[in-house]
Amino acid sequence: MAITTMDPESACTSQPQGSLGKGGGSLLPGRGLGAALGPRGKHYVCGSIAAFTNIVVTFPIQKVLFRQQLHGVLAREAVRQLQRDGMRKLYRGLLPPLLQKTTTVAIMFGLYEDFSRVLLDQVPTGSGIPELVTRSFAAALAGTAEAVLTPFERVQTLLQDHRHHGRFQNTAHTFRTLLSEYGVKECYRGLVPVLIRNGPSNVLFFGFRGPIKEQLPEASSRAGHLVNDFVCGGMLGAALGIMFYPLNVVKSRAQSQVGGAFRPCGEVLMTVWRERGGSVAMLFRGAHLNYHRSLLSWGIINATYELLLSVLILKGS
Repeated sequence: MAITTMDPESACTSQPQGSLGKGGGSLLPGRGLGAALGPRGKHYVCGSIAAFTNIVVTFPIQKVLFRQQLHGVLAREAVRQLQRDGMRKLYRGLLPPLLQKTTTVAIMFGLYEDFSRVLLDQVPTGSGIPELVTRSFAAALAGTAEAVLTPFERVQTLLQDHRHHGRFQNTAHTFRTLLSEYGVKECYRGLVPVLIRNGPSNVLFFGFRGPIKEQLPEASSRAGHLVNDFVCGGMLGAALGIMFYPLNVVKSRAQSQVGGAFRPCGEVLMTVWRERGGSVAMLFRGAHLNYHRSLLSWGIINATYELLLSVLILKGS
């Protein structure tokens, strides 16, 4: 079977328009919506809606995972912490990831398509540069651009950390406090691990979406394509979540600090390593929950994105 990587339009989407035409057109209003958004806008819109759906569904799981990353506790202890906090605080800190994720996923998909288009246009015919290399560079650029929204991850960390419950009231209050007392730089604490994580993970995600889906049983219906897109995105998300898990531990630790010197990424990692007895298992505490959360999250994101994209393409035709 021929393997294609980083397909121009959408590596996982090949849904027959006929199957979507029966009842699928009611998901988004306006027959000309796809055409109105244009070939570029639809990727941003679909990515944003897909991320919104995912965050609302998986936020409580993410909160348990964050407590494990920050404190190195077992899942049941993290759940007990949330129970002690009460239901009113279960969705405390929802707004920053909602704003951040809907924007970053829109950037991830949209800028990847835009950068790919621009870079491919700039590559001279017969230059010998493989398309895979060009698209990998586009994916890395899109991931780097996402890092501009690091302040949302920063605020989410502070709102989820129970040690800061008495100091920070909500998203707006946290931003005001950081900016007024420490300046813009404080909002970008933890930027280095975010940058190290985003570029490579984007390259791997877009590079393997196509090949993974091509190995799945061929789908002949809308439901079949939805399942395949969920499996495709979920498998990649889970694998990348494990691969880059230590970076997220470092990010959480760095961003839980307010004020003081900015410590190098390696120094923070060594601090966590010593605190957890030099144990790899302790460093990866919470990784199993992260695996299942990423499986669910990226399955939802990829399946929702591909479904919405296919509907917009159909309506724009």
